[in-house]
This record gives sequence, C-alpha cells and structure tokens, in this order.
Amino acid sequence: MSSNRWVGLALIAAAQFIVIMDTSIIGVALPEIGADLGFSPESLSWVFNAYVVALGGLLLLGGKLSDVLGARRVFSLGWVVLIAGSLLAGLAGNEATELAGRAIQGAGSALIAPSALTLLFLLFGSTPGELTKALALYGAAAPAGGTAGVFLGGVITEYLSWPWVFLVNVPVALLILALVPSAMPAGGAADGRRVDVLGGVLVTAGLGAAVYAVVEAPVVGWGAGRTWLWLAGAAVLLVAFVASQARRAEPLLRLGIFRAPNLAAANLAQVLLGAAWIPMWFFLNLYLQQVLGFSAFPSGAALLPMTGLIMLGMVVLAPRVTAAVGAKAATVAGLLLLAAGMGWLSLVDADGSFVVDVLPGSLVAALGMSLAFIPTLGTAISAARPDEGGLASGIVNTSYQVGSALGLAIMTAVAAAHGAGATDPRALTDGYSAAFVGAAIVALAGALAAATLLRKDPVRPEVELAA
Repeated sequence: MSSNRWVGLALIAAAQFIVIMDTSIIGVALPEIGADLGFSPESLSWVFNAYVVALGGLLLLGGKLSDVLGARRVFSLGWVVLIAGSLLAGLAGNEATELAGRAIQGAGSALIAPSALTLLFLLFGSTPGELTKALALYGAAAPAGGTAGVFLGGVITEYLSWPWVFLVNVPVALLILALVPSAMPAGGAADGRRVDVLGGVLVTAGLGAAVYAVVEAPVVGWGAGRTWLWLAGAAVLLVAFVASQARRAEPLLRLGIFRAPNLAAANLAQVLLGAAWIPMWFFLNLYLQQVLGFSAFPSGAALLPMTGLIMLGMVVLAPRVTAAVGAKAATVAGLLLLAAGMGWLSLVDADGSFVVDVLPGSLVAALGMSLAFIPTLGTAISAARPDEGGLASGIVNTSYQVGSALGLAIMTAVAAAHGAGATDPRALTDGYSAAFVGAAIVALAGALAAATLLRKDPVRPEVELAA
C-alpha cells in the first residue's frame, strides 16, 4: 500500500470521525447554548435534530452526486459546506441562525459520508484483503468519533466556550482540503449525466419529513395528529419519488439497483443494526448519569472500554472472522451477540454499579456491533455496479441513519411508558431496562433477517466483501 493510499484512508476515516463526532460533541454544551441564544427547553433539542434531519434527508442525493460529479469533487465540496455551517453555528447570535448553521453542517456531512466510502472503494476495491482492513479502520472511526465528541464537548465548553464545539471543525476541514488533491484518486470524475433535481427534492423532503416525525414523536406523542400528518406527508413524497424514478431515463435512484444480490438485505441489516445500537448507547449514558450519578467526564470514561473493544474488533477481529466464515455468518453472529449484550444490560439495577451492571453487557454488545457492521457495510456497497458506488454508499448511510433515528424514537417511547419520564431512580431504571429489551428484540430481528435474506455467494470467504 503506497503512502498516499494511507493518507487517503486517514482522510476517509477522519471524515467518518467528524460526521459522527458532530452528533455528540454538542451534548455537554447544550445548556450554555440554550441560555446564550434564548432557546426554550422544547426547542433546544433541535440543535441536535437539525443536523440529523439534514444528514438523513440528503445522504441519498449526496451519493448520487458522488457518481455524477465525481467522488473527490463532492468530498471536497462537502468539507467546504461543513466549514460554512460550522462558522455559522459557532458565530450565531440567535436561535434561527444556530439551527441554520446546524442544518448546513448536516448537508455538508451528507456530501462527505457517501463520497468518502466511494473513495475508499476506489483506493482499495481491487485488493480484497486490503479492502477489508480499510473498511475496518473506517468503521472503527465512528465509535471513536462518538466518544471523542463527549470528551471534546466537555473540555471545550469548560475551558474555551460553546462556539468552539462548532468552530473546531474549521481547521480540521482546511487541513483535509489541503491534502485531498495528493491523497485521493482522481477516478470517478464527472460522467456527464444529468442530476435528477426533482427526484432529489422529493426524496430529500420525504426522508426529512420522516426523520422529523420520528424525532418529534417522543415529544408530541406517537398518537398525535401532528405526528401522523408528518408521516403521511413523508409517505406521499416518497411514493411520488418512486413513481418519478420509474419514469425517468436518468433517475436519481435506479430502482433496479435493489435487485442486486444482497444489496437490499444488507441495507435492511444496517437499518436494524442502527435501530438497536444507538438506543443502547443513548440509554446507557443516561443510566450512568441519572441513576449511578456519574458526571459527564466519568460517564464518557465509562464508555471507553466499549469503544476500545469496538475499534479493536473492527480492525482486528471482524476482518478475520469474515474471511474465515463469510459475511453472512459474521453478520448473523454479530447481531446475536448484540442482542445478548442488550439482554444483559436489561438486568440493570437502581442500586447497581458500573463493574457489575454496565461493563459486561456493554462489552458483549460492542463485540457484536464490531462483527456485524463491517460485513454488512462491505456487502451493501460491493453489491452495486462500479458506476453506482456513490449511490450505494448513500443508500447504506441513509439506512443506518434512518434506522438509528427510528430506533431511538421508538425506544424513547418504550422507556417513557415504563417509567423513564419520572425522577425516581428505580422508575428510571425500569424505563431504561425496557428500552434495552426493545433494542435486543430489534437486534434479534436483524439476525433473523440476515440469516434468511443474505445470500452466501459461492466464492472464497476472503474475497466475499469485494464480490
């Protein structure tokens, strides 16, 4: 592997790191942001949600643009957009400007994430062994970004000021932009196809409306007319999108892509993986702080063993297991382990401790996540045609993000129904336990779907991810 390829992989991993970090870095800073900019307690959550809605709604368009305009070009454009959004969010003087900045950050990330995966396949797709290692490093960057965001948010808020949780992106993005020309392949240049603007508007609006409904439902209620109005609007927009794609000669989403072996099944596994994993991480953090009494920094430190194991599992264990037994078996085993870890965590006690109630179950869940994530990601992208790598990357990123938002919203409702809306530690614990049970059921459903729908290709296991 040439030194430039190593630098390229580092930039791609940095992209994944930043995209995930930007969802978690604001957590500790939210109270100060709300106080300085006049957010109400109800509207403050949109400092987080504005980023997630824009990211989830634009990922598919970002993937298509990567194919049409060139992955390196869209990757660079995404960093420029992220810089603009970070500056706007960091320098905001009112609520509207802050939310606009966060939405622009999400749009930049929606360009970065799918083009980064496409570039990874351009760099390593011809060498299956190296591809598996590259995917492992890329996957490990996500939990590292999530954990780093918690720490950096606390350090920056305490020793600098909250605007720097956004402004910290600017020097990183500028450095990456300076290195892109020499480190990223020039392949995948603009191919002359037209971009389906109408399709982009319809799918972005539809996915955005769906994500909006999902993140608002725990606040206004799943049975509220407002929730169902947004869901109905999302359904109408997405149906209109599918109808428009069936008629266009150059659609944004070629519907036949889902006939590629394993593509739909791998994306379903990613949806369920995100829907199980993100609620576990979210409620585990709440249990540590609200029940066990950990402050922000000790709570972040308590997640380090889990994060370390995920990174080790993705880099070292997952490639070897996948090479030995194939992507399908590794995915099923990982989801079963994830379900087992959730089940273990559902036994948390109001008078519990980190060593007994958190550490064992979290490590089992982390091992399962590391085994399932890499093979499903590789299968979902490699199943597509080479000229649709960006689109496949956008689809799989969308699958994971939408699954995460949907899973978190549903498990939040489950937890609230079982006592998480109270302040008593025992009631809170009952609610979190119910959420862990729900996440375990989702992971089991993912294992069943992978076992039933994923096809084991008749190729050598060590090349299965690149088949």
